[in-house]
Amino acid sequence: MIRAEELTKRYGDRTVVQDLSFTVRPGSVTGFLGPNGAGKSTTLRMLLGLDAPTRGRATVAGRPYAAHPAPLTQVGALLEARSLHPGRSARAHLTALALTHGIPRSRVEHVLALAGLTEVADRRVKGFSLGMGQRLGIAAALLGDPAAVVLDEPVNGLDPEGVLWIRTLLTSLAAEGRTVLVSSHLMSEMAITADHLIVIGRGRLLADTTVAELVRTAGTTVKVVSPEADRLRALLAPRAARLTAEADAPDTLHVTGIDAPEIGRTAAEHHLPLYELTPLTASLEQAFMDLTHDSVEYQGAAA
Repeated sequence: MIRAEELTKRYGDRTVVQDLSFTVRPGSVTGFLGPNGAGKSTTLRMLLGLDAPTRGRATVAGRPYAAHPAPLTQVGALLEARSLHPGRSARAHLTALALTHGIPRSRVEHVLALAGLTEVADRRVKGFSLGMGQRLGIAAALLGDPAAVVLDEPVNGLDPEGVLWIRTLLTSLAAEGRTVLVSSHLMSEMAITADHLIVIGRGRLLADTTVAELVRTAGTTVKVVSPEADRLRALLAPRAARLTAEADAPDTLHVTGIDAPEIGRTAAEHHLPLYELTPLTASLEQAFMDLTHDSVEYQGAAA
């Protein structure tokens, strides 16, 4: 189990993480989400003892990371895949890590095979592609057969086969009862892989919930098609949380905050024909955007 208790991190007069508390439990994949500048990387560094919190406490299996006599067997982490000596081979890199914990060479060979690196194990890592570097970083994270795994953007640089491999790996690790925490910007992957989500913005906790619950609370958008779309839009606008029209389909509206029966009744009361009235479940991406809208550090303008 990984736990953050009122974590706060300040750099001078700038607060990057503030009063952040959450628990990552074993047996499920927990996605750690937030826009750029939200404080995700700083939080992960505090969990792994790389940054000292200004206030609060971070523990893995009940202890701070640095207090474990053999930390690689408790938590395996990937924060920066290229943080290794470029002149070493993949096998030499993993062997050096293994020697620090008395991990047998057979385990080195096992994680090389698991990551699909056996055939290139003796090549210097300076010649590795970004995807191969990611695989090596994940192999290192799994070297100690840890009870918890923390991965930051693990699919970065991977081809489709590699993305599928990561997806399968994460779910299998959770199925074995391990604690799995994954930071990612890819909502499509989190929607498929994660069971639970921790979402932060501007260093504060925004949500600690399941994927299904976050999507549910985002509400349902109703697709409405009518030859009288302009008139219907004027009638619905005062009550809608969001109402947009498709630029290339002027007779089509997307309405959030009003359910389909109410839209149908409104159209009927004003004798407006409807060609389509379809509830559309919100995507995780839309739910995330709605939740973090006020926490985005830099917002681009519409073209």
